[in-house]
Amino acid sequence: MIALGAGLAVLGALGAGIGIGIATGKATEAVARQPEAQGKISSTLILGCALAEATAIYGFVIALLIILMLG
Repeated sequence: MIALGAGLAVLGALGAGIGIGIATGKATEAVARQPEAQGKISSTLILGCALAEATAIYGFVIALLIILMLG
């Protein structure tokens, strides 16, 4: 049961990976349409990817806590 709980906690990484992939694709399309806005689009993309990656890291930390505290 502990391994199952840890595995479910790490599923946040799946959502973060999908979100980052979608955001990168949309940013590429936006730069292709408006190349002059590349700087603004890139900074927004990096901020969004950092926030999405933070949720994946939180899930990983929770999984480690579940394993170490309950294991």
